[in-house]
Formats: sequence, structure tokens, C-alpha cells
Amino acid sequence: MSTEFHLGAGAAAAGPYALDIDPERAGWGYSSLRVLDLPPGAHHSFATGDSEWIVLPLSGGCTVLTDDGETFELTGRESVFSGVTDFAYVPRDAHVRIDTGAGGRFALTGARCENRLPARYGPASGVPVELRGTGNCSRQVNNFGAAGTFACDRLIAVEVLTPGGNWSSYPPHKHDECRPGEESELEEIYYFEIESAHGTDGVGYQRVSPSGRGRGTDVLAEVRSGDAVLIPDGWHGPSIAAPGHAMYYLNVMAGPGATREWLICDHPDHGWIRATWPEQPVDPRLPLYEAPAGAAR
Repeated sequence: MSTEFHLGAGAAAAGPYALDIDPERAGWGYSSLRVLDLPPGAHHSFATGDSEWIVLPLSGGCTVLTDDGETFELTGRESVFSGVTDFAYVPRDAHVRIDTGAGGRFALTGARCENRLPARYGPASGVPVELRGTGNCSRQVNNFGAAGTFACDRLIAVEVLTPGGNWSSYPPHKHDECRPGEESELEEIYYFEIESAHGTDGVGYQRVSPSGRGRGTDVLAEVRSGDAVLIPDGWHGPSIAAPGHAMYYLNVMAGPGATREWLICDHPDHGWIRATWPEQPVDPRLPLYEAPAGAAR
């Protein structure tokens, strides 16, 4: 199976970024993801160019400043396994500075777009936390940048947390062709972090199988913290969390459709599993955490 779609931690590092995936690197048209590590007291500036971006703390907090005079204080979080985070949206054609007092790790989720929307703050209290699936298909989805939840031009981004031993992104599904009302065409990046346990780093597994379209994406990868998987096309899933190690992944999606929407098609051999979900309880370990109470500011 091709390894061009599985990027091990550090394999796509560039300049200040531990991970730097843009449309040129991925060989597609829209989706981008950067991961930025900053030590205490550091800052980083970047031009948004032709893309819109969400600055999402993975650990730690920061201040986001734009050249339009906007300033957003992000409280952040200790880790992706400890809580929902606030975030900041910054538009295309802007210059942005990220300052951090205590240091941290920050994801920049991006998408090429046409329209310049206003910079905005996204409070952690406004992030819908969804429990999806039941039994050993149970997982938690933090819909911070989902279509219909937070306004963007093209960018769609969510976080998924899967308890150890469970299968996520299941049944396998795809979104690699435009079929109005049924399926949307979206390029997708998965970025992984795996929770350590008993002093041991964890692993997970990611499957992508060919759908007969595009580049014939075919991946069976052992994934670790800092890894990414590119999904230009194909059936993706399952994402498997090893027993004892919760799995986190950040999904970044964008595509050419006239409407920003996430419409998927289940694999015909495995979609039947959904019919078994009403017979089982949601995994009692979920939610790993709830969004905090509080009004948006």
C-alpha cells in the first residue's frame, strides 16, 4: 500500500512547523494543516494568503492578533484529552501574529477560499459536543468548525475522540464526488494524537481503501502522535484506538462544491452496522469531557 498518504511525525515538517501540509504538498486544491510548537514567551507571524484559517490550541493558550486590529485571547487547554478549547478564525488576505506566554502546540486548519469573512472568536462554551455511534463504535465529536455550526467560506474542521479499543470513522465512508443532496466532494486531512498510558506511548490504526475514483488512495497505517493521513478520495475508516489508549484526530476538509456541506456515502458492504446501534448503549466512558458552560464573548 502507498505510503505517500501516511506522513509520520516530522515527515512533513517545514520551517517553524512540525507539520506543514498545503495544497501543493498534498496534490489537491483546497485543504491545509499546520502544527506549530512555540516555547514560552515566543511568537509566530504568518500571512493567510488565499486561505481562511482557524487557530486551534492543541495544548496551551495564546493571543491571536490580526493586521485589522483584532485581538483574541485563547485560553486553550492542557491537552486534546483534557477539554474543549476556544479558537480564532482569521480570513484570507491578512497578516496574523500568535503570541504565547506559557508556550504550547497550535493547529492552523486552513482552506483556500474566495470570500473574505470577518475575523472572529469561537468560545469553548459554543462548541457542540456530539456522541456518535454506540457500543464499540462510540466516539465523541467536537464540532467546532462543522458546517452549520461556525461560519466559514470553505473550511470544515472537527475533532474526534475515540476511547481505547473502539473503532471510529466507521462504517467506512467517502466524500469524493459531487452528488447534490447525497455526497459532497471534500479533500480531508487526519492529524493524530494518541494518549499515553502507564508510561507507554500509544498507537492506533487507520484504513483508507480505494473507491475507484481519483488517486486510488489505499492506506493501512499504524499511526502515532504527530502523524497525519491524507485522504484525497476513497473509503476512509476504520480509525482504530488500541486498548488502553484513547485516540484523538483532527479532521480538516474543504472542496470545490458551491455549498459548504459534509455529505457522506457509507461503504455498501458495511453500512448495515448503523442498524445495530439502537440496540446498544453509548460507551459509558463518553463523553471524555463536555464543553464548559458560559456565554460567548
